[in-house]
Amino acid sequence: MSDQATPKPEKIRCDACPVLCYIADGKSGACDRYANHGGELVRLDPLTIIENSIESGVKAVPFMKDNDGNDWDGDLVQSNRPFITAVGAGTTYPDYKPAPFIVSQTVDDAEMVTIVTEGIFSYCGVKVKIDTDRHIGHERDIVRCQGEPVGHVMTSEYGSKMLSLGGVEHLTGGTKKEGRVTCDTLLKLCNGEAVELTVDDGATVVVQAGKAPIVNGNPEKLMRVGCGSATIGMFASQWAQHVDEVIVVDDHITGVLSEHQAGKMLNVPPTGIKINGRRSTPGRYFQVAEPGTGWGGTDVDDPLTILKPADDKVAWQGLRLLMVSTTGEQYAYFELDENLEPKPEPLPEALQQSVERIAENCEPSVCSVLFMGGAGGSLRAGVTENPVKLTNSVKDSLTHVSCGGANAYVWPGGGITVMADVLDMPTNSFGYVPTPALVAPIEFTMRLSDYVALGGHADHVKPIEDVISPDVRRVGQIDPEADPTAKHNYRWKKGS
Repeated sequence: MSDQATPKPEKIRCDACPVLCYIADGKSGACDRYANHGGELVRLDPLTIIENSIESGVKAVPFMKDNDGNDWDGDLVQSNRPFITAVGAGTTYPDYKPAPFIVSQTVDDAEMVTIVTEGIFSYCGVKVKIDTDRHIGHERDIVRCQGEPVGHVMTSEYGSKMLSLGGVEHLTGGTKKEGRVTCDTLLKLCNGEAVELTVDDGATVVVQAGKAPIVNGNPEKLMRVGCGSATIGMFASQWAQHVDEVIVVDDHITGVLSEHQAGKMLNVPPTGIKINGRRSTPGRYFQVAEPGTGWGGTDVDDPLTILKPADDKVAWQGLRLLMVSTTGEQYAYFELDENLEPKPEPLPEALQQSVERIAENCEPSVCSVLFMGGAGGSLRAGVTENPVKLTNSVKDSLTHVSCGGANAYVWPGGGITVMADVLDMPTNSFGYVPTPALVAPIEFTMRLSDYVALGGHADHVKPIEDVISPDVRRVGQIDPEADPTAKHNYRWKKGS
């Protein structure tokens, strides 16, 4: 036997992100996406290909017929052909390399090309829409995860609270822990996992894409049918025959039936019922209570607390009063006694049906998570040597942008700022690098002729048949014989 020890396998250096990990044989890098397989750098996640078809149940929106007689939805990314996504594709870092896959295929006699890459997004975040009337925090309040600031409360939308999470200020502009927690929060939300968030001076909310939000430990069920005024308008005719007055409690606009134009059109007489708040237009009141998690997103648990004494010149004994929230989940029925004080009574059957009708018209409360990021230099340079031409091509609608196969909304103005619903993307589409930044898929699809015209890397175009392969995907890496400390003297090995 030889006395010489078996040489220890050398680590290889990965260049998929600025971290430049040294990876031992059989181990993966810090991102868990690249590994050392027998001295060669390999991509662990497979390249994801969408192969939906009309025959398998995916129905396109009728618009016109293609050459095969199938309905066409007007989208370059058609559902009746394989579509190469960037999920598992790899990255263009350090920026000057062509995209990992530039794939061509013929669609209706048109030669198309799709350029795919997993972008390293430092400038990225998520917009979270939470369908609830519950008060979770005031606009601009800080949102935290594990005690670290990761975003803020945005302007509320109709029936929903909005959060803006992530962004370069949190990823790189704070402490290391803030950056790591922010990156982890974004990664979990984008990959469909649940995350617990706390709002300064507000609520604790569990958010998960496609699931009901949990506010202070209570799962939400219904999104409001409308504000208090809108609810009056929708259901006034169902109330006018069975009750004298209806008050729909809402943090934003509380409605009063007898004063509302809908009530007047239905000949509902004045009742003398008065409520707190700032009167806007007839039957519409602002600020009847403080924001909270009670009736209609207020802090009200007892609806009578928003009432002023009734006008004894107008109100009468036996007046029938229904108070209800904007989801129909809270309701109470009262009749005025001889002192014109409201006394609780059982809810009549006709009013029970109207309350149930409110709830029936409320949509289920869910959380929506939209990834948002800016396609910067590395992404565009992976497509063309003259990146501004890609930007112009997107603006001119010659290039279709998608994220993991999902249609992406491209914001107007400069650059390529995209937004996509994470639920439209394949499972676990997102990764990370510990710089910290998210790794997200992005695809650019256009005619091959347009790709050549914008100065694309035409010599790297491959037919789709050459790309769809079960082989282990080896990735170009830094030459281990090069000086590992050099910053500009790397030699590159081409992958298979």
